[in-house]
Amino acid sequence: MKKNPSPDMQTLREAIETSDRRILEELRKRMQIVEDVARVKLDAAIPLRDRLREDQVLARVRSLAVETGLDPHEIERLYRLIMEMSIARQQDHIRSRSVVPLRVAYQGVEGSYSHLTAQKRYRHRTGGVVLEGCDTFREVVDRVIDGRVDLALLPIENTTAGSINDTYDLLGDGGVAITHEVVSHIQHCLLGLPGSAIEDLRSVISHPQGLAQCSAFFHAHPFIEVKPEYDTAGAARKVKDGNDATVGAIASESAARVYGLEILSRDVQSQTGNFTRFVEVAREAAPCSEEVPVKTSLLLELGHESGKLGTLLQVFSDHGVNLTKIESRPVLGRPFQYRFYLDFEGHQASTSIVSALQAVEPMVSTLRILGSYPRDLEGEGLAGPGRKD
Repeated sequence: MKKNPSPDMQTLREAIETSDRRILEELRKRMQIVEDVARVKLDAAIPLRDRLREDQVLARVRSLAVETGLDPHEIERLYRLIMEMSIARQQDHIRSRSVVPLRVAYQGVEGSYSHLTAQKRYRHRTGGVVLEGCDTFREVVDRVIDGRVDLALLPIENTTAGSINDTYDLLGDGGVAITHEVVSHIQHCLLGLPGSAIEDLRSVISHPQGLAQCSAFFHAHPFIEVKPEYDTAGAARKVKDGNDATVGAIASESAARVYGLEILSRDVQSQTGNFTRFVEVAREAAPCSEEVPVKTSLLLELGHESGKLGTLLQVFSDHGVNLTKIESRPVLGRPFQYRFYLDFEGHQASTSIVSALQAVEPMVSTLRILGSYPRDLEGEGLAGPGRKD
């Protein structure tokens, strides 16, 4: 019996070329799907980069590589390049659109309260939205100042834990103006690994504000040590990555879904009506419609004369200006000197506010308008007195 002749080199090369064409055709199809993904992300205000999804894809292809007899490490290396191609394709698709999407920065990762608030405010915007998460508030503001993004959302105060000083200090540094406000209902969950229980926990991690807003829960569970992290959802991701049943996180229900954690307890915040006010900032002030209620934010610094703050507040009252908030922060490099942040109803160009500012200007060493912007009346109603959840 004659043996089948072995294929020659040319035949083998042609077979490889045929296989390569099939691989490239599948890559082309993948890139087309990636463009559809980009369109959905722009409409729903979902960040382009999803690190958890990338990890899931890599785990899946490693498993498939083992099943098919391929080197899982080499396949992972290949797919990391393919995912970078996918991100680049999404970015190219965005740049090619006739309507440029809005670029918005926030502090945190997917599932953080800043991320969820950004989604609520910007999703379904004509032209779409590109959300960019940052590690710190400073990085968020820097991206606005240097033009890498158009807007940013920063939390500025919470009904349980009070003012967020980092945001006030960044506003005081200048370079951005407040263009809007958004009030979000914050419902904290205690998250842990699947199958764990509260009794298993020895430490809980979260953003310092998140921990402060849940102080009553920790008072009732003294065996749990609290440890600050830079972000609520980032804490959830750290619990997932750490795979330690004694470590939990305070974060949102959305973060539990994103990072595959179990909700051990819901609504662990100390106050049922727990709300955070966010400010939207840009490099330039934005015009306000005359038909919407407006709020103005102001920064000023006083001299050392006794009683000057009381006199200044009386000037605003005499001019019929309704102050809604006053916050003091130390001036860096000048011990025991303070700058004051004031919020009041009305636009800076209105007659009463113009006259009030003219009256107080001789009394202060610094006076700067941080912005006149639409009030979040819906959010104010939710956070106002008398609400029952």
